[in-house]
Amino acid sequence: MSADTDTTQHDDQGPDDQAPQEPGSSTASPVEQDSEVGVESGSARPSGRLEQLEQEGDIAADYLEELLDIADLDGDLDMDVEGDRAAVSIVGAELQQLVGRNGEVLEALQELTRLAVYRETGERSRLMLDVSGFRAARRATLEELAAETVTRVRESGAPVSLDPMSPFERKVVHDAIAEAGLSSESEGVEPRRYVVVLPQ
Repeated sequence: MSADTDTTQHDDQGPDDQAPQEPGSSTASPVEQDSEVGVESGSARPSGRLEQLEQEGDIAADYLEELLDIADLDGDLDMDVEGDRAAVSIVGAELQQLVGRNGEVLEALQELTRLAVYRETGERSRLMLDVSGFRAARRATLEELAAETVTRVRESGAPVSLDPMSPFERKVVHDAIAEAGLSSESEGVEPRRYVVVLPQ
């Protein structure tokens, strides 16, 4: 299989495969290589791993709290562990500037937060950052899109290509397509990498 094509079984390498890189590095960043293959939320994890993820959340929260102070923004920080990654959410009003167009600022902020964690721990991080429920709302929209696309593919019997998406968005679509019983693959090169839904 070519380097620019991946399936839900053989997807993009994620930050699991290498440590976050300093800005300007020739190696792809954690955001660009975010994994499209997830870990089941109910998966058992060793207590040591749980402590590590909680530590990542604490480090991320400290970093983000300082950033909010510098930017003179008000927001509450919620920390959790989802599956095999730490999850941090910034909740508050008037935080759209931390999301940006199509979540571009949020993706960049997530990368910087992962880098802050790496600098403290020396361990690569798959931490997920959300702002004011943007990812949750986007997930619902993408799952609806996936359901509509499954119907189109089944009716036409032909592959359907979706618009370019971020790694997070592609993973949501891949998961929804697989749950519906079809297969999908990612094609193209970042930042215009997209999902193709395949007929059975």
